[in-house]
Amino acid sequence: MEYMNLTRSNSDCSSIDDFRNQVYSTAYSLITVFGLVGNGLALVVLIRTYRQSSPFHVYMLNLAVSDLLCVMTLPLRVIYYVKKGQWDQGDFLCRISSYALYVNLYCSIYFMAAMSITRFLAIVFPVQNLRLVTESRARLVCVGVWVFTCLSSSPFLMSGQHFDSVTNKTKCFEPPQGDGVQKLVVLNYLSLVVGFALPFLVILLCYAGIVRALLSRTNAARRQRGTGTRAIRMIVIVLLTFLVSFMPYHVQRTIHLHFLSRTDSNCSEKIAMQKSVVVTLSLAAANSCFDPLLYFFSGEGFRSRLSSLRQSMKGSAMYRITKMKSATEPESGENHQPRAS
Repeated sequence: MEYMNLTRSNSDCSSIDDFRNQVYSTAYSLITVFGLVGNGLALVVLIRTYRQSSPFHVYMLNLAVSDLLCVMTLPLRVIYYVKKGQWDQGDFLCRISSYALYVNLYCSIYFMAAMSITRFLAIVFPVQNLRLVTESRARLVCVGVWVFTCLSSSPFLMSGQHFDSVTNKTKCFEPPQGDGVQKLVVLNYLSLVVGFALPFLVILLCYAGIVRALLSRTNAARRQRGTGTRAIRMIVIVLLTFLVSFMPYHVQRTIHLHFLSRTDSNCSEKIAMQKSVVVTLSLAAANSCFDPLLYFFSGEGFRSRLSSLRQSMKGSAMYRITKMKSATEPESGENHQPRAS
């Protein structure tokens, strides 16, 4: 959450509003463009090739939907920061915009964990995998992730727009004051443990098992090289996403909440801490731009799906052209028939 104005009452410290407005408006604009293009293309490919569905495909589809729902709310944030902290879109959209970002954040983490478990079972326990991992079970997992994440993120629906008498502006995305900070600390630890640490631990254990299985394979078993390559790519992309997007945000958020309880902090420390909030939240929102890399480089046959979709579209276009030509040829022949006679 944007904790930016928690220390603004200290008149001795300069405001970082200009820095915040510039970084957020630029970052959210770029994330909107790349997120819409990447996830939109992925969603089209996944839907059009749904007959080739697999459990991994189900998780990719839900991850793309989660990213798109979040990215579509980012333009509202861009408008807010371009207007230098003036919210004109109403209380409902204020709540939904805050809510969507955190639903996407934790849905992404859980879907990545589910994808990692699926890949782990496919490589380490290939025989049992056929029985344990099915599309119907993957759909049930996705429903569970959506329900759990939506319910656990519901506190973000509780805070909407409010009028700030100091700046004479209607505000959104601002943190609670006073007693609300203590509630924020409790929510932070719950989300830190349940929403980040536990899924990340599961992912690390899965990747350790995958790497061990790949290194211990016999030459005969290495015929499944394609599966191993996809697994390595997924490990790299998921770990990169966690190290760049998820981990800095959760670590910095926890440090910042503890920092707010200090009474001996000076202005330079407060400004540095507030700027780090801006940077890490922007990186957290950027997770929507990493997910298309996951689809393209580690998705089961995603590139072949894209190629087959391109071929089918090209084939349907050629069919329509041929049909149009065949429809016009009789008419052309009729026009020339009187001249021949």
